[in-house]
Amino acid sequence: MELNLLALETSSSRCGVALLRAAGGRLEVSVREHEGSQEHAERLLPMANELLAASGLTPGSLHAVAFGQGPGGFTGLRVACGVAQGMGLGLGIPVLPIVSHQAVAAQVQASPEDAIVVALDARMNEVYLAVYRQTGMAEGEIAWETLQPPMLIAAAEVVPWAAHHLQGWSAGAGRPLGVLLAGDAWDAYAAEMAYPGQWRRAAGAQRPEAASVARLARQGWLRGEALAPELAAPLYVRDKVAFTTAERMLGQGGNPKAQPSLAPSVPQPMTDADLDEVVALEAHVQSFPWTRGNFADALAAGYGAWVLRRDGKLAGFCIVMFAPDVAHLLVIAVARKLHRQGLGGILLDWCEQQARERGLEGVLLEVRPSNASAISFYKRHGYLQIGVRRGYYPAEKGGREDALVMQKRFAAATGEAA
Repeated sequence: MELNLLALETSSSRCGVALLRAAGGRLEVSVREHEGSQEHAERLLPMANELLAASGLTPGSLHAVAFGQGPGGFTGLRVACGVAQGMGLGLGIPVLPIVSHQAVAAQVQASPEDAIVVALDARMNEVYLAVYRQTGMAEGEIAWETLQPPMLIAAAEVVPWAAHHLQGWSAGAGRPLGVLLAGDAWDAYAAEMAYPGQWRRAAGAQRPEAASVARLARQGWLRGEALAPELAAPLYVRDKVAFTTAERMLGQGGNPKAQPSLAPSVPQPMTDADLDEVVALEAHVQSFPWTRGNFADALAAGYGAWVLRRDGKLAGFCIVMFAPDVAHLLVIAVARKLHRQGLGGILLDWCEQQARERGLEGVLLEVRPSNASAISFYKRHGYLQIGVRRGYYPAEKGGREDALVMQKRFAAATGEAA
């Protein structure tokens, strides 16, 4: 199939244009690049015209135009998207948005045994982060799996977040994965993002390149993913890029939309010093809460107990009793104002990880039949009802409420849930 495709990439300070030509089983990619973030708008079209002229093509010879949709610099993203839309509408051809992080991942020499963690500098001590894995070949090109779509995260949270999720990525791949690092944030925030010695840095692959955007766009073209120009849009994961002068005078800094409360972190062991906050959170979210004595007894008994913090404040906690064959989740809670932000999932995943590391068969828990949201949450995480405990919970007016017994079993061969 013949394909003439122009790719635009301006999500960073590099302005790049690539022309991909595929015909008769041959694939050629030619590139023009310029360094200078303030010159994207004036450089982009002249470089595109140079490529077309050098190849003996006219704009009317193009079948599609691709662009790096970000995340990245706001102005650069708007330039590439706007030019791509304008060309698409003017020439009557479709557009192909390509995630800039995947373009970086595609520049890496990797294998299906690598989780490619792409971290791009988002300024203000923050990082645009995404994770990919190669899964094989398709149409002569590498096939990809997205392990984590782009998100905004504090630089200091990147390494603990990736370390926490590595086991889950490995379980999903059915094999242990290594960590391969790409992107310019590893150098920009070297102190905040110091990583374990067994993790590897990819050579080069600092910022997205137009040639990589072009090759990924060809795969998207073959899969039928081209869009009408009016549907193209940049990929933003940050809404407000800076505080005002007045806000900075009040001591505020960084990005208001990316507070640490939005960046996943690793649960830490619960100690006696946490108990006041734990008891207060429990009382706020439970009708019949555990007492301070209950929590102190759990710690004294050596149960697995962890807390999750945001901005130094308690965001959630969990306590697990490890039996010889199964882990029993005794209590798990998240502060009400932080519900629906994925924190419960982080805590539950952590409990499952601890059970797996101890060679246990699964996790067991009880939940009130009246707590429909909790039941739905556990079902989404692979838990099945296996029984009922009659009159297990205290209820209003001295009554009792049954408990649904739910369990998630682990497949011993792969570490995946059965």
